[in-house]
Amino acid sequence: MSGYQLGVVLIGHGSPALDCPPQLIGELMSLEWRQEHAGSQGHRLEGRAGELDATIRNWPRREDNDPYKRGLEQLAEALRPLLPTDHLVIGYNEFCRPSLPEAVEQVIGMGAARVLVIPTMLTPGGVHSEVDIPRALDELRQAHPAVAIEYVWPFERGEVAGLLASHVRRSVEHGKISGRQ
Repeated sequence: MSGYQLGVVLIGHGSPALDCPPQLIGELMSLEWRQEHAGSQGHRLEGRAGELDATIRNWPRREDNDPYKRGLEQLAEALRPLLPTDHLVIGYNEFCRPSLPEAVEQVIGMGAARVLVIPTMLTPGGVHSEVDIPRALDELRQAHPAVAIEYVWPFERGEVAGLLASHVRRSVEHGKISGRQ
């Protein structure tokens, strides 16, 4: 396949910066809940919710005010050499930038004709992994019909169980993991 490019988007949940005012986060969560349950009236809440979402996502990030973001970046650094592509982009479901659509757009902009989206959420049953991400990917597929956008989830339960069991075995054998007991 000449010119074929594979891109991978690693999606984390996202977390508000620790110094972001909690009242902003609370108001956003309240508006989002009201939008979901307001039926035809939900559109009236979109403006303020979008404004709050942008403020929270654009909040200045540093290692000390967003340890989750740094943790996901470290995971991506470890994942990158294991992938069959150099085109790896991190995205966030909420609270942080780039958003899932922004991350997919970024990897498409790198020339990806096939995009694999992989979340860090390991178990089924979550709203983000089962509803939010698939909905966003459906919209992206409509916007980019020439690009194969695939959601590589859910994970095989036996493999996830094996990962967790390996972690437990290592802890038992060494008495601790990563300096924590």
